[in-house]
This record gives sequence, C-alpha cells and structure tokens, in this order.
Amino acid sequence: MTNNQKLKRKPLGFLLVILAWSLAMGWLLAMATHAQGKLPTSSEVGTVDVVPAQQRLGQELYLENCSTCHIALPPAVLPTQTWKNLLEDSQHYGVQIKPLVDPPRILVWRYLSAFSRPQLLEDEQIPYRVGNSRYFRALHPQVKLPKPVQ
Repeated sequence: MTNNQKLKRKPLGFLLVILAWSLAMGWLLAMATHAQGKLPTSSEVGTVDVVPAQQRLGQELYLENCSTCHIALPPAVLPTQTWKNLLEDSQHYGVQIKPLVDPPRILVWRYLSAFSRPQLLEDEQIPYRVGNSRYFRALHPQVKLPKPVQ
C-alpha cells in the first residue's frame, strides 16, 4: 500500500467517526427535548398549580358548586380562614344557598386549605370579600374593584 492510499483512508475514517458522534448527540438531544416538551395532561390544563391526585375530586367539586353562579376564585386569593367561613355559612354574600354537606364539604375544604394562604398578621381582620384580601391586592395590584362588587 502506498502512502497516498493511507492518506485517503484516514479522512474517510475520520468522517465516519464524526457521523457516528453526530447521530449519537442528535439522538440524546431529541430524548432530552422530548421529555421537557411533554404535553400537559387534561388535569394540568387551566391551572397554575398542579393539583395532586388526592385533591382533584375536591377541586372538581369546588368548581362544580361555585362556578355555577360566579367565577370560582383560585384558593390563593383568600386566606384559609375566609374559605372556612364561606364553607360554613349558608348566607353566601347575601344569598341563601344550600351549604355543602359531608363528605363533599370535607373534600372541598381539603383542596381549599391546601392551596389557600394562612392569615399571618394577628391584628389583621379576616377578609370576607375579595377586594379586602391583601393576597388578591398583591396578586393583582392594577385591578380596581367597584364598591360594591356586582
């Protein structure tokens, strides 16, 4: 074999190594981006916080019962104590409603208490309306609610 033939084989081998390496890297990159670009499940669509399986029924019951008359607020906009008061009160913002009874009430309470915020300030009055909630004002500083809210 002459020196000229040896030189011709080296670039061919080098190109095969580059091709194999490129294919391997492309495959790894495709695997990594496919895992990150996974489509959300139907239970994750439309919510900021992914609700654990054990609280999904509570979320569904909350949405089913509350969104028939008004927008069902995310639990984080009101403190936990407000949600507790609302679940126990049959006078819902001036309207007589049929309160939830156990076990649905317990499931809704578990969902609301898991995703709401505690009332951290001792001297702060527990808000009954969204406009009085410091959480709502912090999350939506540009929203000005009319008084009374219609």
